[in-house]
Amino acid sequence: MTVMKKRRRAKRSDEATWYLYMLKCNDGSLYTGITNDLERRLRQHSEGTASRYTRSRLPVRLVYRESCGSRSSALAREYAVKSLSRKEKDALVKGEGSKR
Repeated sequence: MTVMKKRRRAKRSDEATWYLYMLKCNDGSLYTGITNDLERRLRQHSEGTASRYTRSRLPVRLVYRESCGSRSSALAREYAVKSLSRKEKDALVKGEGSKR
């Protein structure tokens, strides 16, 4: 792949809307991730091809999503959410927590 194609591909993916999402797994645990194609990613999780963590905890259910704009802001938000306690994550899912 040429350098120009790589730059165009990187630019396109950065321009896409990125999402932070949380899934509730069959065992009651929460999985947090980011994606720029939420439907595709949820399908991958449901098929057991997205992550080792969710593969062994099927079925999973989307319980929270948040638009983040760019990949870098989604990564920062993912880090912040993963740092929350379970109680704080549950409040976020219920709409009681702060978005930022």
